[in-house]
Amino acid sequence: MKKVEFVFIPLPLIGHLVPTVELAKLLVDRDDRFSITLLIMKLPIGNSVVTNFLHSVSASVSGSIRFVHLPEPGSDSSNSDPSSSSRGPFVHNLIENQKPLVRDAVHQLVQSGESGRLGGIVVDLTCTSMIDVANELGVPSYVFFTCSAALLALIFHLQTLKDHQGVDVTEFGDSDIELVVPGFVNSVPARVLPAAAVDKEGGGSTVFLDRPRRFRETKGILVNTFIELESHAINSFGNGTTPPVYPVGPLLNLKHDQNRELDVIHWLDDQPPSSVVFLCFGSLGAFNKGQIMEIANGLENSGFRFVWTLRGPPPKDDIASSDYTDFDEVLPKGFLNRTFGVGKIIGWAPQTDILSHHAIGGFISHCGWNSILESIWYGVPIATWPMDAEQQLNAFQMVRELGIAIEIKLDNKKNVSDLVNAQEVESKIKSLMDNSSDVKRKGKEMREKCVQALMKGGSSHNYLQCLIEDMTSNM
Repeated sequence: MKKVEFVFIPLPLIGHLVPTVELAKLLVDRDDRFSITLLIMKLPIGNSVVTNFLHSVSASVSGSIRFVHLPEPGSDSSNSDPSSSSRGPFVHNLIENQKPLVRDAVHQLVQSGESGRLGGIVVDLTCTSMIDVANELGVPSYVFFTCSAALLALIFHLQTLKDHQGVDVTEFGDSDIELVVPGFVNSVPARVLPAAAVDKEGGGSTVFLDRPRRFRETKGILVNTFIELESHAINSFGNGTTPPVYPVGPLLNLKHDQNRELDVIHWLDDQPPSSVVFLCFGSLGAFNKGQIMEIANGLENSGFRFVWTLRGPPPKDDIASSDYTDFDEVLPKGFLNRTFGVGKIIGWAPQTDILSHHAIGGFISHCGWNSILESIWYGVPIATWPMDAEQQLNAFQMVRELGIAIEIKLDNKKNVSDLVNAQEVESKIKSLMDNSSDVKRKGKEMREKCVQALMKGGSSHNYLQCLIEDMTSNM
């Protein structure tokens, strides 16, 4: 039977790439007509992590999935930088610079015809300019939205306010206004809006609002979520003003055997069930020394066992945090000696290996969407500490909308005066680790729904089948 080729264009950062590969696996496993090529762009950030991940998965994926590594692009004359205030334009400029290489690679695939007829192009939510390549070839395009359906509902709403009501959404940034947003049960306070949405000076808002305009050109939006988690958000798309939305998640990399020999896993093996609190703040998560001191004192005073992924600020010209060479430089004097045997301070962490361990009883998280889905899958309750991007909106959703997380912070302000003190850290750890809490009970219920969604007859399983049928009929 002749294969149908789909080209995936992911953002080559680990938080986007992992679910994209998992989606590709699902599609080719479900329909043997499908062949998928992932075009891997070279970015000047995060390359080592991406290279290691692709090396680890290349041998295990189906022969119907292949990775094509694009050459280095020409020089970027944008002079943008990866600072948090301008990250949207920074990434946008990087992607724009890659467009000629993507166009050439897709044309070469079409001309070779090795994998069969081109059925369409699936672009990451940040790579919407690549929709132009699909339009030039006259093939359907789709968006893979690696964040929540609630965020998708929000950005469509903000774009509608801007384009149809003339609202300057950047003015929400310094206000106490609460927005009524389709997709949310509660009104959404402006302080939890993604920083990019209200970034006027850095140009982030322009990029942020242009993406949903491009989404509307596509044949469908694939979302890494499941309807039982975000029913209100997903049902808000049923009015015909957006392309079809397919909740096909959670898309998670659940293989753990490669990290069994790590020291932290051996340490966890010796701890009682559900006795350890895990602190991890993502690839971008780094605190100033004052906040590190408060977290350390709160941890020590709580008396709970802990694993803490403690990372430093990013090196020059990168966005990912770095490992400390000496933890004593930033921790309270004598902390490591006093907590020896009770806690473990580490740098990089195999997050899913740790979350899946029977010893973990709670997770203090930056609330990246992948981390939230992983915590739900493993039934580990979250205490929210958003750091960047849309994480404060995720935290608001988990705490206020769904009641399956405990609030430490909901916004991402980083002023020294906004330090979370040791007493609050201690108190929230104790609440997080309370086995009788409603948050823990609701989390266990959501975990069951999460697992069922992917099973045959489950909601995500069925949505994936609808997607496959639509992708073939749209050709």
